[in-house]
Amino acid sequence: MRVLFTAAPGYGLMLPLVPLAWAARAAGHEVLLATTAHMKEVGAASGLPVADVFPARDIGSDLVAGAAGTAQATGDTPPGYWELVREVRPFELFTLAMTEGTVTAGREFGADLVVYCSDHMAGRLAAIALGVPALEVGNRVSWSMRDEEFRDGREHNARTGVVPDDAPVVTALRERLGLRKAEPDLVARIDPRAPSMGGLEGERPDVSDGVPWRPMRYVPFNGGAVLPSWAMRRPDRPRICLTLGTVAPLLPGGGGLGALIEALAGLDAEVMLADGETDLSQFGALPDNLHPAGFVPLSGILRDCSLVVHHGGSGTTAAALHHGVPQLIVPGGADNALCARRVVDRKVGLSVEPDQVDVETVRTAVERLLTEPVFADAAAEVRAEIAGQPSPAAVFDRIAADLASRGRVGA
Repeated sequence: MRVLFTAAPGYGLMLPLVPLAWAARAAGHEVLLATTAHMKEVGAASGLPVADVFPARDIGSDLVAGAAGTAQATGDTPPGYWELVREVRPFELFTLAMTEGTVTAGREFGADLVVYCSDHMAGRLAAIALGVPALEVGNRVSWSMRDEEFRDGREHNARTGVVPDDAPVVTALRERLGLRKAEPDLVARIDPRAPSMGGLEGERPDVSDGVPWRPMRYVPFNGGAVLPSWAMRRPDRPRICLTLGTVAPLLPGGGGLGALIEALAGLDAEVMLADGETDLSQFGALPDNLHPAGFVPLSGILRDCSLVVHHGGSGTTAAALHHGVPQLIVPGGADNALCARRVVDRKVGLSVEPDQVDVETVRTAVERLLTEPVFADAAAEVRAEIAGQPSPAAVFDRIAADLASRGRVGA
């Protein structure tokens, strides 16, 4: 079977698909990742063959320029491209720029199955245009299209990135591709969340169309690297991982990193700053307990961490849950606040609003997380839940068997 994995050009939007793509390859299927911008190199580094579905521009760089107010219309782009750039509407931009290239890649590849994330409309439209079965995968731990508030549209787009089907960009693409109101032929939908954090304990039909929702163990993938020697040694005192992800370091002032460094400076703990982008010289002399680790994959260092302090990115939140590590979240944009809400409600961590970040508030929260057993106990419970869910390999084998039983493709 030939499986087309489609992904938007963002770390948190593409990396969750990698373990499932590995599972398909390990089962003997051919796979192709359809993405663009920086994710084409990241996808290739993960071991996957990649098709760049929008080589005309680097969407990521254009969006950064749009946010900074410096975007200038150049190159051969679809109508409306630069308006979406300047208004910093990334998910509509991904839909506009990537859909037709994804369709072309799928046709040339001869795809038998299209895998797309709930927030990637280009993948959904490509599955319809190609006329092959599709698998929808939830790539966030903060929300799912199973959740009532997302079904009725209250949380669409601004907080999740989901582009509604009646958005002008979707309507125009449907007309151009001759799709009108057609829907994808879904074999299943996947929810990767732990049961106590909104996920599933078993299969459940969707309330609107009966397509089965299935649970899947979240297996974090955040790249590979040669681990530094300290990562292989258990620390003598609490180890705290500090990271603000891949977007905040690009913002002026490091996205509030300096305030967090100051707050963690006086603790009897070793603080590992996982950040390969920020110019740390802007913060002056760094505290003795802070180690600038550069880029290190979280899955390689979280084993021995007592706490993760981060921005609330879905991938970072999920990696900490997978490893059973309590969290302190200072939520940024996108769905970061939704992640923080899930973490606080489950008592696997605490949250501090960005405008409330000061030394006393952050230190008080950190000391609670390091000393009150309720947080570590809850994190261990969620870790056990995740470990008990079906692996990506088991999930993909089930999908292949379902397709074979329908006579659509051979297993």
